Amino acid sequence: MVAVMTSTPPGDALIADLVLEAGGVKGIAISGAVSTLARRGYTFRRIAGTSAGAITGAVLAALQHAGEPLERGEDIARSLKYERFRDRGAIGRLLGPLGWLVDGFSLAFDSGIYEGAYLHDWLRGVLADLGVTTFADLREQDPGSALPPERAYRLVVFASDLSQQRLLRLPWDYPDYGLDPDEMLVADAVRASASIPFFFEPVTMRGERGVSTLVDGAVLSSYPISVFDRDDGLPARWPTIGVRVTARAGDPAAVQPVEGPISLALTLVETALTACQSRHIEDPANVARSVFVDTSGIASTDFGITPTQRDELISAGEAATERFLRDWDFEQWQQEWDR
Repeated sequence: MVAVMTSTPPGDALIADLVLEAGGVKGIAISGAVSTLARRGYTFRRIAGTSAGAITGAVLAALQHAGEPLERGEDIARSLKYERFRDRGAIGRLLGPLGWLVDGFSLAFDSGIYEGAYLHDWLRGVLADLGVTTFADLREQDPGSALPPERAYRLVVFASDLSQQRLLRLPWDYPDYGLDPDEMLVADAVRASASIPFFFEPVTMRGERGVSTLVDGAVLSSYPISVFDRDDGLPARWPTIGVRVTARAGDPAAVQPVEGPISLALTLVETALTACQSRHIEDPANVARSVFVDTSGIASTDFGITPTQRDELISAGEAATERFLRDWDFEQWQQEWDR
């Protein structure tokens, strides 16, 4: 039997849906932003995220499932050993500091330098400790939603299916592959969402029509801010608040050095994706409901980040959210944009 939650926040709680942007290691800042929202009384009915946003979103959904304070997300973010994201295969590990010598072979034969096993195992353990294993654990009843009952989940993770050239919204799209959403591991979906091209090995998923190769959701949607918007003509019951860790249009971008072919490939992908999606992301209605966190000076794949830099990113998320909340007015946003 599938356990179905009915979320009943305290009477003084502020309800919102939450959307979290991709951003690699810069996603650490998201935990600071969310903790600040929680301290100001917000709870989240539904959470969506891509890549780093999917990692944080999964932890937040599990914290709510367990009845734990969302502020714990900052401590969990600090427990993640980011340097271990660079988990080479067996030969690379044997070579130790010279492991980079086999990076080219890993890229050629496995389509990614690193295995991504540490991220998957860490997340699976964190979620299990909070009582979440499959998407069945994140089902809920929400009769007032515009979404059909089969999409009544607390978490939506975005990945890109290169084999079928389509955006995946997991668990929503599992039935298209002949898979039962309630049986699918949350950690597997997040690992697929975080498969940065060339950096991590892609994830393979077997469905009724064969094997699909899944990579980072940011290839097709780095910031799915409109995923929970109603399409039935009724006004939103509560806001969607998004958290971004990339600069908004017009802000000066930090200069990041490009060193070597791998760095060039990663930067090329990131630049192309940002340009392709900027029109939707920079729509005034979406800008108005987005928290912008200044993460300049940190690259998405800077997994050698120091504890000091990590704490600075968390603090930047906290400060950006406080600035956002000073001006945020949902009723005003509705009057101007929710039509």
